[in-house]
Amino acid sequence: MLKALWRQIDRAERRVRRSFGKDIETPGGRFWSKLHYHVFDHAFLRVFWTNFFEVAPGVYRSNQPTHARFEKYAAMGIKTVINLRGEDKFSFYLFEKESAEALGLTLIDAKLWARTAAPRKRIVGVIDALRAAERPMMFHCKSGADRAGFVSAMYLLIFENQPVAVARKQLGLKYIHLNFTATGVQGYILDVYAARNARDPIGFEEWIRSEYEGGTVQAAFEARTPPDKVVFPA
Repeated sequence: MLKALWRQIDRAERRVRRSFGKDIETPGGRFWSKLHYHVFDHAFLRVFWTNFFEVAPGVYRSNQPTHARFEKYAAMGIKTVINLRGEDKFSFYLFEKESAEALGLTLIDAKLWARTAAPRKRIVGVIDALRAAERPMMFHCKSGADRAGFVSAMYLLIFENQPVAVARKQLGLKYIHLNFTATGVQGYILDVYAARNARDPIGFEEWIRSEYEGGTVQAAFEARTPPDKVVFPA
């Protein structure tokens, strides 16, 4: 009964959250969009809690920045922002796009998911965006814990030639990543790669482009399959 009640509450909250926050052009719409941004997207928490860290020289990770924080990052010299939440019609994206345009930042949308192993084409898209981005750059998701953690680890593996053990630290409690929840699938991707690499060495980017399959990883994660037992379809 409690689960059913919680589902009803969650559905009701979702309906309210999706009913507004899509207009920042009119004074009234902007007021409600700011409310939507701070209450439903939890921006009020991110005014002071930034989850902002340097991953490598000129490369930073973060949670969703506010406009004041974008101003600070632009003053630091950051040129490119990679938005791992993807393009959207709601307040958080509209305000981010507005900030980027006002500050002369290049905004790149490359959507991933926190609780799902992304399809190959999505991860390849992020890799390509990282390679093409003008430095200094930053990338962010909502909390800066899961998607940003995975991309940080991926950056270290591909562009800094770091071992998995070092890259894996980007998904830890320091960044409020909770490995025991559904978001643990991000670290599981790295564990599956580590097991494959131990059998027959292969670069992470090559593995993603040639072997990785998100649906297989997601199903294996949910079934609690040991990483070294994951088999991709031929």
